[in-house]
Amino acid sequence: MTYLVLNCGSSSIKFESFAVPSLRSRLRGQLEAIGTARARLRWNREERPVTAADHDQALTLIAERLAREGLRPRAVGHRVVHGGERFHRPVVVDDAVLAAIEAATPLAPLHNPVNVAGIRLARRLWPEADQIAAFDTAFHQTLPPRAFRYAVPTPWYRDHGVRRYGFHGLSHAHVAKKAARFLGRPLARLRLIVLHLGNGASACAIENGRSVDTSMGMTPLEGLVMGSRCGDLDPGVLLHLLRQRQLSPEALERALNHASGLRGLCGHSDMRAVHRAAATDPDARLALELFSYRVRKYIGAYLAVLGRLDALIFTGGIGENDAEIRAACLEGLEAFGLVLDPARNRQPRADVLPLHAPESKAAILAIVTDEAREIAENMAALLNDPTLEPPS
Repeated sequence: MTYLVLNCGSSSIKFESFAVPSLRSRLRGQLEAIGTARARLRWNREERPVTAADHDQALTLIAERLAREGLRPRAVGHRVVHGGERFHRPVVVDDAVLAAIEAATPLAPLHNPVNVAGIRLARRLWPEADQIAAFDTAFHQTLPPRAFRYAVPTPWYRDHGVRRYGFHGLSHAHVAKKAARFLGRPLARLRLIVLHLGNGASACAIENGRSVDTSMGMTPLEGLVMGSRCGDLDPGVLLHLLRQRQLSPEALERALNHASGLRGLCGHSDMRAVHRAAATDPDARLALELFSYRVRKYIGAYLAVLGRLDALIFTGGIGENDAEIRAACLEGLEAFGLVLDPARNRQPRADVLPLHAPESKAAILAIVTDEAREIAENMAALLNDPTLEPPS
């Protein structure tokens, strides 16, 4: 028996199967480019082209692949992007929970419909398995009102849910626990800043194991510069474009989500391509500078929020692998006690890689995130497997 973790995106499904009770990874993969002639199924170190016209066909192919390996899920965990204010932790999905996830669609129109479709398909394919929803927003439900409220008319919050929810919560929670284990200190006594830097990027201030502030807002658009998302933006810009260019809400949404960020600045959304272009393209050099400057601003803000800092954590594809960006994000912060060791920073990626110099007042760590494992650990705790401790 295994736990299966699914992450359904708009054109891909990531999956990983974990043995029970050890939570050893058995099979992991991704079916990508759903609905195109380029659809491919990758698992462990193998891959093959497939025909997957839609998510139904894609998940059926994944189920067949698991069956050939003799892997039958005891429970299926689903990464759900938005849980609104209702969900503070993972839950077993029943009809009421599914309806609540669907009701949060206006808050995450690009994500929740696909998450709901994945749950419905998994229910049909594995009717005997528990379906578990794990929410990217749940970790941030500990934010105090001063951090999650916007200074807009109260009815906007009360009637329409206009507030900061935060995202990447599964990743922030996972690497915070890893940091506590590495430092040999209880998470409940640590003050941490986590920087999840990838195509999507967010910062989180964590005090005693609880998220107390985060950069993403009501949607994943707010905060840091991202691959194709704008990050922080004066809302007056949108009003100006609506008036002067007569852009539709749909056109604005596409531009802010898919044509902004690094892509908007220099034409590349992949940080590796931005680095290559920076040798000759001043726009790419500006994109690198703007990306790291925005991160640095949030580090300073969260130092003020926390009062003191035990560790600063880099994670995500950029945070785990890009030594140049890490150094740029920390430039000039030595006065705040954050001192990077250049030699350590150039070392190859590791599960937990210490980056700080001996004189640094806080640890600086690059930690590999694993949202699928975080979901599996929460599934084990939720389903009360007696051989497993709940995640600390």
